[in-house]
Amino acid sequence: MKKSVKTDKAVIPVWQCIGCGRIELPQICIGVCRDEKRYLVSAHALDASVAENERLRRVLGEVCSRLQRFAHARPRENRWEAAFLSLQAEVAALIDQVESARAEP
Repeated sequence: MKKSVKTDKAVIPVWQCIGCGRIELPQICIGVCRDEKRYLVSAHALDASVAENERLRRVLGEVCSRLQRFAHARPRENRWEAAFLSLQAEVAALIDQVESARAEP
């Protein structure tokens, strides 16, 4: 009967045979297999990482679409100051959005 390995770590080092794909914890096989070290990630840690990645991609998409305005902004004659102040306020809002996204777990 094999021992089960219980761990609270998100990443677990294992040995995997490059020939048959067998995985053992945590020591190297004594047989004829040739093992290479691999890392397993818990499903919970993977799900959390994927969700965080998707959240950050959404925020990045929103910020990029709002930044498109700045690339195409052309103030009207004698209105450059008002346009600049408006764009400055929008940039401040974008910075706040990015900072709050960075602060969320």
